[in-house]
Order: sequence, then C-alpha cells, then structure tokens
Amino acid sequence: EVQLVESGGGSVQTGGSLRLSCTISGSTFDVSDMGWYRQVSGNDCELVSTISADDITWSLDSVKGRFAASRDKTKNSIFLQMNSLNSEDTAVYYCAVALRNFLPQGPLCGRGPEYTYWGQGTQVTVSS
Repeated sequence: EVQLVESGGGSVQTGGSLRLSCTISGSTFDVSDMGWYRQVSGNDCELVSTISADDITWSLDSVKGRFAASRDKTKNSIFLQMNSLNSEDTAVYYCAVALRNFLPQGPLCGRGPEYTYWGQGTQVTVSS
C-alpha cells in the first residue's frame, strides 16, 4: 500500500502562484511515475504534470512554462509549482503515483487503475 497526503491548495488572484505538496509513504519501492491531475466539476480528469523515478518531467501543453513538477527524494515528496495562474486553472488537484507503470491519461480522478495510488485532492481557485 502507498499513502499520499496533499497540501498547499487555496485561493489566489490571476497571475499569482501556488505550490502544491504531496508526501508519499508506505511501500514506495516500485513507484515509477509521479504526478498531478486536475478535475473541474463535471469535466474529465486531466493529467497536468509528471516526474518519473528517473527525474524525467512532462507537462500538459496548456501549462508548459507555467507549471513544473519536482520532487525531494529525501522527504519522499513531490511538488507542483504553479505560476501565472488564470481562471482556467481552477480545479481540484490530485497527486498520484504509479507502480511499475506510467500514470495514465484520462482515469477517474482519485480512482485510477489498480497500479495507481492517489492523494485526497486539494482545491485551487483562481479569481480576478
């Protein structure tokens, strides 16, 4: 079992920044991919940014240059730095990890395939 606990969501004005954190514990030996999803109510779950066990990163085109996933191996934590936020970034953000696989596109947020584990979700609200 792997447990993930998120923190760092909240409200921010357009153009502002937020940093989400996710602490990972439990049986983490087989974690191969880590990242962040977001979901706007009623919409699909969207994979936003990832970082692999080899520190290879990927970001969705709409957030490239604004969002970046990173990690601190010593603290078993991953982060999502979000800059230049706009109203379209308002969503519930979930951290997730995959065991011996890549994080999938388009799962149900919080309830992905059996090889994934999820944080509880944190609300990010961007207002003008």
